[in-house]
Amino acid sequence: MPTYYNDKICLIAGTAHTELAQRIAERMDRPLCDAHVGRFPDGEIDIKINDDLRGADCFVLQPLCPPVNENWIELLLLLDCLRRASAGRVTAVMPYYGYARKDRKDEGRVPISAKVVANTLSQGGADRVLTIDMHAAQIQGFYDIPVDHLYAKPVLLHEIRKMGIENPVVVTPDVGGIRMARAYAKQLHADLAIVDKRRVSGSEIAVEHMIGEVEGRNVIIVDDMISTGGSISEAAKVVRHHGAKQIVLAVSHAVLCGPAVERLDACPADAILATDTIPRRGALPKAWHEVSVAGLLARAILNLHESKSLSILFDNFEED
Repeated sequence: MPTYYNDKICLIAGTAHTELAQRIAERMDRPLCDAHVGRFPDGEIDIKINDDLRGADCFVLQPLCPPVNENWIELLLLLDCLRRASAGRVTAVMPYYGYARKDRKDEGRVPISAKVVANTLSQGGADRVLTIDMHAAQIQGFYDIPVDHLYAKPVLLHEIRKMGIENPVVVTPDVGGIRMARAYAKQLHADLAIVDKRRVSGSEIAVEHMIGEVEGRNVIIVDDMISTGGSISEAAKVVRHHGAKQIVLAVSHAVLCGPAVERLDACPADAILATDTIPRRGALPKAWHEVSVAGLLARAILNLHESKSLSILFDNFEED
């Protein structure tokens, strides 16, 4: 890892989510680096940085969202470009961390995809990684470089509090999300309930039990991700069946693939809060409300540059 970088901050945007990159730059009151990230006629990625990066503290803004493979390769080429341009320090800023589902060998003859991503980023030129709500937090252990793991909870909580929800109960759509749900419940001084499910396939689940009391209560269902929308939409139906009144969904990452939009429109959710870690490229559910993490990432980048703690961003965050 470099032992020195100068006072210059450079924000380099890939093509994965240019809107979020621009929002981060605006929050920091800094321009994005002059960079060309295009394609050759055969589809290969073509990159050229037009600014002087020598000794600079560089932050590459590139979530590993769909199309994941193309965005991954683009990130690796950007990292290599910065290293060869003598950048002082290079941080890969990945608001959404793709390939996080496969973090262990749960059966024979399968890869540990999350480890492969970690290896390529570490060896490809990243000095540290900044991300939000990894699907599996233990992925941080795959790295021998610093990993700063932020949470979308502060910005989502800010929006939830603005809604003035009375008598709330926080619900997790599966037992794996108990820790996240408990963190929300603690901040909201709310009770906790669990929808116990069994996964049938990658896109289908079967609900087993409802643990906790939601009858006559306003429910906030929290999760780290909406992929096909099966888990969280079924959870909304279950809590409504058990007598819940207002139902709010709050998620960190909205992948929205396959039948997700149709499922969310068919579920009884009154509001769906999701962050902008992944760009929107199509139709959205009717109850959709986007919450930006640009301010959170901007403050994290400034704190990293100034060698300040990030822990103050874990529970409460309001933009200046």
